[in-house]
Amino acid sequence: MTGRVIVVGDVVTDLVAVLAAPIASGSDTPARISAYGGGAGGNIAAWLVRAGVPVTLCGVVGADAAGSFQVDELAAAGVTCAVRQCPDAATGSVIVLSGAIEPDGSAGRTMITDRGANALLGPDDVDAAVASAPDAVHLHLSGYTLLDAGSSDAGRRALDAAVERGLTVSVDAASAAPLRHVGGPAFMSLVRRADVLFANVAEARVLLGDGSDGGETLGATDLAAALAMRLEGRTDVGGTVVVKLGASGAVAATSRGAVLPMAALAVDVRDTTGAGDAFAAGFLGAWLTGAEVGDALKAGTAFGALAVTMVGARPTA
Repeated sequence: MTGRVIVVGDVVTDLVAVLAAPIASGSDTPARISAYGGGAGGNIAAWLVRAGVPVTLCGVVGADAAGSFQVDELAAAGVTCAVRQCPDAATGSVIVLSGAIEPDGSAGRTMITDRGANALLGPDDVDAAVASAPDAVHLHLSGYTLLDAGSSDAGRRALDAAVERGLTVSVDAASAAPLRHVGGPAFMSLVRRADVLFANVAEARVLLGDGSDGGETLGATDLAAALAMRLEGRTDVGGTVVVKLGASGAVAATSRGAVLPMAALAVDVRDTTGAGDAFAAGFLGAWLTGAEVGDALKAGTAFGALAVTMVGARPTA
């Protein structure tokens, strides 16, 4: 077991629609619809517990039934919740269309998001969570917190507090569309002190420069290597960038020049919701014990593979 991890991020209710056919615009599309706990913060916290890591989650939910349910569910899973219930907003919610056909013809996942109370996360929430976890060794920040104007100050405070406490830091880039709005270079300037940065290919291309410097033509390995050079990191390999490739696995690069690919495991895919969160948790669970980057990639791949065999974004009992 490693030391405690503080996770700063969203907690939401996911309404997952697993589509049985391509969306029939203006008509009906059959699907199996279920409600689950979600949000990048809650998901990673739950998967870290699955990896045997003690976790404190910093977030905000509404003072409503959904918020109470989310906090109770996470606590039952073993997460220590430094989660404020706010009467001025509803708990966040996301409609997830799983199996939706993407513009390139592939089956993917589309999310329609109402961040709700998550946008009210503030620096005081972060300070309270950090103070409550004196045994913490690492802080993980969901990029959604930095990308929303309402909670961005909390994200910045989380990064500063981690440095003040001497914690290692990981950041997930979260989502390509809001990254484009904020600007990839601006985001990278905020997270340059991170030890680990997670992104998928679309996010990595935005982070490298909004496509203005040819980043849209680079493959995953080159993207990871180029981004790693922009991280400071505080480990013996410098900063590490992990580019998640879904069914094609992942690739990691360090600012010291090492590049490591990892193939995905072959499994029957039911739902990809939260698979990236599970991957990040598996990677961190190994990395925090001192595992080499390649071994951490292997652990992340195993968690990601497990996640896609179940519906919903968090591990089942």
